[in-house]
Amino acid sequence: MENLQGKCVLLCVSGGIAAYKMPNVASALRKAGAEVHVVMTQNATQFITPLTFESLTNHRCVVDTFARDFQYDIAHVSLATAADLILVAPATADVIAKLAHGIADDMLTTVVLAARCKKLVAPAMNTAMLENPITQDNLAALEKYGFSIIPPDSGLLACQAVGSGKMPEPEVLLDHIARELAREKTLAGVRVTVTAGPTQEALDPVRYLTNHSSGRMGYAIAREAMLRGAQVTLVSGPVDLPLVPFVETRPVTTAADMFRAVRDLLPATDVLIKAAAVADYRPAQVASDKMKKSDQDLSIPLERTDDILGWVAEHRHPGLFVCGFSMETRDMVANSRAKLERKKLDMIVANNLKVAGAGFGTKTNVVTLITREGERELPLMGKDQVAAHLLDEIQRRR
Repeated sequence: MENLQGKCVLLCVSGGIAAYKMPNVASALRKAGAEVHVVMTQNATQFITPLTFESLTNHRCVVDTFARDFQYDIAHVSLATAADLILVAPATADVIAKLAHGIADDMLTTVVLAARCKKLVAPAMNTAMLENPITQDNLAALEKYGFSIIPPDSGLLACQAVGSGKMPEPEVLLDHIARELAREKTLAGVRVTVTAGPTQEALDPVRYLTNHSSGRMGYAIAREAMLRGAQVTLVSGPVDLPLVPFVETRPVTTAADMFRAVRDLLPATDVLIKAAAVADYRPAQVASDKMKKSDQDLSIPLERTDDILGWVAEHRHPGLFVCGFSMETRDMVANSRAKLERKKLDMIVANNLKVAGAGFGTKTNVVTLITREGERELPLMGKDQVAAHLLDEIQRRR
């Protein structure tokens, strides 16, 4: 999870069985550097003890509005003021109804109604209760008042019914928190298109030509842009990576697929980052049946694929920022600078496959950011850090 140092998160836990998931959320937030406070309803203490949260957060877990065993302050005001974000999870139908109608009859509802920070609500209940028009109206009311609703999952519920109403797993809740708190929203309103991963060019129904790209660099860029508030579309070749949350992903297979996706997205794109390793050549003919082995050598005629960046150079609109990538094994800067000029790029990210820690299949990279004005070499760092430096540079140049 991203660094949340200096952020204060208030977890509000109401009386549902999904409360058992919340200690994992509290623990992960602490590990990310956040200060964590927990408020529970009295019913929630039937599912999990306040001591559990106190042990994880090093703060007193607040349950009773009128408790006297603490240093004097107006607790519901002090907690509401300190919080950068409030997560109500699990949010029962009862708590949702109270918040939607301004009822503050316990510490949880009092704190939430007193707070001015961002508020997330994760409903968790029986499917019939969730789908009840009254609950749906209450959720709509919360959204009208500025709350964000985290959609519940579907599956087998604690009542043994199957349907919607499961609280999402802690990782999903943490993604929602990170989106709100991890970065300043410096790219809000900016539409970013990122390409990532390899392409696959078929030889026959069994075999294809490809490369070693893992897609990690492009996926890291897409996540960083999302955290900064951008509207991100990720055009991804075949990779073995989890989807980036809150990012529209368009899966593609061939270079032609990727060309069509970029072509369709370009008019609505403000920043295009081409991190994919696109095949330069494909088989001139694709066999309809599996090519059988023989005792003789085999020659496969190849033809050029679509030049995506070349097409973008001829069709770019005013205000579009284009960043390419260049993977080299020699003369990295010279070759990359030539590509920068030839493709009319605003910036190119160059790396040398022969440098330790750079290139395909690693979680690190060693890159040089090249523009017409100069070069900036970055040291060995994680690909998420490279993504941050890359977007910093793009923001400065836009």
